[in-house]
Order: sequence, then C-alpha cells, then structure tokens
Amino acid sequence: MSQNRPVVLLVEDEPAMREGLVHNLEFEDFEVRAASDGPSGLEAARAGGVDLVILDVMLPGLDGFQVLQKMREAGSDTPVLLLTAKSLESDKLVGFKLGADDYVTKPFSVLELVARAKALLRRRGKKSASLDRYKFRDIEVDFVAMEVSKGGDAVDFSLKEMEMLRLLIEKRGQAVSRKDMLKIVWGYEEGSLPATRTIDTHIARIRNKLGGEDGCDFIKTVHKVGYKLED
Repeated sequence: MSQNRPVVLLVEDEPAMREGLVHNLEFEDFEVRAASDGPSGLEAARAGGVDLVILDVMLPGLDGFQVLQKMREAGSDTPVLLLTAKSLESDKLVGFKLGADDYVTKPFSVLELVARAKALLRRRGKKSASLDRYKFRDIEVDFVAMEVSKGGDAVDFSLKEMEMLRLLIEKRGQAVSRKDMLKIVWGYEEGSLPATRTIDTHIARIRNKLGGEDGCDFIKTVHKVGYKLED
C-alpha cells in the first residue's frame, strides 16, 4: 500500500457516476486515478502504483471481466472491487473465479462502496495470512475456484458463506466475533454496524451444508461472542 493516501484506480464509463465517485473517494482521503473504458483501465492498472481497482463490469472496449482476467494473467494481485448492475449470483461467481476480491451491485450507496474499499485495503495488509485451498475431515474448500465439496460431492455455497468459511478457517481455533464478521465479510465500519441476525443465519446454513449425520460439530458457538472452527 502507498505510504501516504491509498491510491484507487476507478474504471467507470458513465461520466456522471465517475465524477461523483471520484469526488466522494477523494473526500474519504483516497488518491484517485480514473479511466473511462476497458483498454485505458487495463493500461492504468498495468502501470502500477495502485492499491485498489474499482472496476465497472459493463465497459466499452473490454468489459470488466476481460480487464480483470488480463490483470490476473499478467500476475497482478492488486485487490479488485467490481461494480455490477447484474444481480444474478452466477454473474458474481464469474467475477470471483476470475480473481475479483469483492463486488457492489448497482444501485449502491457511496457509504457501502467506501466501506468495502477500506475493508479490502485492510485485508490487503493481511494477505500473507490468507489461503487458497484447505482440506479437513472429508471437506475440501477451493477459494480460487469458489468450490466446496464434502465426501467428493459438490456443495452449493453462496458468496457470503464462502467468505465466512474462509474467515473461520483462517482464524481456526480462535473465537471470531459477530462484530468482526460484519466488518471483515460485509465491510461495515465500527460506527455503522447493523443490529442483525444475519451472521447466525449464515452460520446455520454453513452447518447444515457441511454437517453429516452427526451434525456440524466443528463450528462451535462461543457464548455471547461469535463462532470458531475446530477442525
């Protein structure tokens, strides 16, 4: 990450949205470089010196998926946040399989975008602690291909369930609070954490999908705190 302000490359072809996002990101103390189409965005990304790329999917010249693919094929590990008007889970999975780090679906609030950008930059500082694949018991998790299998059979996981499972695996043996899950997985800031049971709902789904006849005994509830994985 840059020594001073984090540098964000914004690739967005809609002039009004691009101008508004540049203004808001600069207000949040980001240094912003902007591009209006796929080829110029790819060129700017290849030039280096960027801490985060905010990349619209629908772009002229090259679409966001093509830009992302070319970045990853060239060896770039710069975090990429996709902006997409598509709400289908399958479209988002395409982005993750190509190497996206997060996504925001249009229309979105600037607060959400900024929160997710900051969360990615925090995770960037901890990248060495992350992993691509993990196996325990009869469960195999591939975070590159975004696939989970149990006993050799594929298990359907949503994007948020994958992100929560990754966090639990990376912190295995440690209690992860609901507050930390909201900040790391959902990108919320400390002062804007929602009062929600969504964490418990997602954990219940993960347990149901990974538990066998004996249930999911490896994701433990930590009373009044959150959850931990003991494999």
